[in-house]
Amino acid sequence: MAGGAQLSVTDMRRSTRHPVDYSVIAEHLQHGDMTLHISNISAHGFMVDKVDGINRGDRMIIRLPSVGRIEAYCIWITDDRAGFQFERIIRFDSFETMIAEMQPNPALRRRS
Repeated sequence: MAGGAQLSVTDMRRSTRHPVDYSVIAEHLQHGDMTLHISNISAHGFMVDKVDGINRGDRMIIRLPSVGRIEAYCIWITDDRAGFQFERIIRFDSFETMIAEMQPNPALRRRS
């Protein structure tokens, strides 16, 4: 029997990740507001670093540029990093606009 995360959709770990340096206030459903630093993001989820007080399976709501409020849940934790999966996939047009706002440095943006 295979181990690992049981994702609700086809394995999204192969999704293109975009490096970002972006902080958000997350609404943790049990612990209230907490600051998260997002270090990479895709249309399916994101990774935070400097994680503290988060456990696998925790749900939280964050607000992203052009996307607005979106719920995500923690699917893995290692050392000081954690990976979250969005409760829904972000539409391509909203994702492009969001990345442009989250990556003000053009060197970080993916070339078309």
